[in-house]
Amino acid sequence: MGLGCAGLSPWMYARPDLDDRAWASLLNAVVDLGITLLDTADVYGEGHNEQLIGRALGHRRSEVLVATKVGMVVDDLATLTWHCDGRPAHLRAAVEASLRRLGSDSVDLCYLHRVDPAVPLEESWGALASMVKDGRIRHIGLSDVDVREAERAHRIHPVAAIQSELSLWSRAALGGRQVGEDVVGWCARNGALFVPFSPLGRGFLTGTITPDTSFAPGDLRTRHPRFTSAARAENRRILTPLRKVAERHDAPESQVALAWLLAQGEHVVPIPGTTRLAYARSNIRAANLALTPQDLFELDNTPPPAEDRP
Repeated sequence: MGLGCAGLSPWMYARPDLDDRAWASLLNAVVDLGITLLDTADVYGEGHNEQLIGRALGHRRSEVLVATKVGMVVDDLATLTWHCDGRPAHLRAAVEASLRRLGSDSVDLCYLHRVDPAVPLEESWGALASMVKDGRIRHIGLSDVDVREAERAHRIHPVAAIQSELSLWSRAALGGRQVGEDVVGWCARNGALFVPFSPLGRGFLTGTITPDTSFAPGDLRTRHPRFTSAARAENRRILTPLRKVAERHDAPESQVALAWLLAQGEHVVPIPGTTRLAYARSNIRAANLALTPQDLFELDNTPPPAEDRP
């Protein structure tokens, strides 16, 4: 289990109570609990997230694997508008900036945050591969790609990890109806990690978000079709099988949702984000929750979100 750190900076979720000292304390406590993969990106808070990790854990650098991402540029942090920039010159400059913020000589794992449609993937990937050769990056990965893009990159340099959304309500990475689109399976066959982001459905799979839940201005969920009041009301049916399995194991829904992900393969490493130590402890315990074949059958047949249905 890793930790998604985006929520510790002003990025997708509005946090008026941001306190770097509190977040630094949380990061150290999480590492004490045994989490050693921290996931960040250069755009999270326009560099704030990397700086926070660098300052908080610089003295413990050898204890953690820090994964960051480059290739995305923020246009306006207030409106969360951004564009891709996969040009080799930009990627090299972005990695150098990440190293300075992290206070490190090398990045453990660096993802191409998104494939830039204006730049051939081979050029972007080749630039990252060249930084592996000169020691600035140890391993490189891809974010939000399909199998064909993974294959194109893998022919040039091994893909160490692919990060994409995967949860009980977002399953495109498992292939669905698209033959050959099983990114999770591709990772298993090619010795790569699969790192699911938003493994708890941006909080929905915890069972704590109701149709009446309000989000602060600036929270990305205010613009997400799955989080309209009507969609939340209809999508609560997704929680029914999750809750039944959770009751059988006397565990919270969040642990069951994470255990389902872990059951997809030993190469699957979820990165749930949290700002509360109690939730981090709970998430870690999901690794010890053994789901039965009946549990998995019921969870595998969880209905899709409302707007995903034909």
